[in-house]
Amino acid sequence: MLNIWVVMPTCLPLVVRRCHACASERFLANGKFRVNANHKLLDAWLLVLCASCGETAKLTVLERLNVRSIPSELLDRMHNNDPGLAAELLQDPAVQRRNRIALDWDGAWRLETGGSDHLDRELIDVSVRFAARIPVRPVRLIAEGCGLSRAEVERLVSEGKVVSAVRLSGKLAGDFTFTLKR
Repeated sequence: MLNIWVVMPTCLPLVVRRCHACASERFLANGKFRVNANHKLLDAWLLVLCASCGETAKLTVLERLNVRSIPSELLDRMHNNDPGLAAELLQDPAVQRRNRIALDWDGAWRLETGGSDHLDRELIDVSVRFAARIPVRPVRLIAEGCGLSRAEVERLVSEGKVVSAVRLSGKLAGDFTFTLKR
């Protein structure tokens, strides 16, 4: 029987970027936007606050675009400070590149395994799904989902008792499956 585990975000991740005021490197995204019109051209930013000093920084979302070229539902979501839109934009690789930022997902996600009835079985087939692009080590997910230590999971991987089509070392942000034989 295939078990489905889901890696779910619990809040917006921290933004890794250097603060100009205090040299801190973590910003909190609270989902607020600033939209500015200059004649028929529009600029839009996602506002983030320094975790240390509270200084506001702007992450460019739209730059000098004609108002008519922007979908009205996108503008409405920005004007309403939609946290879902903030989450989407933070994960957008183009926004990350443009603003030279990275995301820190520590403490901003949880693993939903659907219960602990799988823990006593000899053979476990698991499909891990990601609700958002959250980079996590598969060994950590397996350890947390099966109630094992990471060292024990790494030992099981080296013994061939944890098998997957993807490499289990390093970080993944995409769906994968694995089989655990006890």
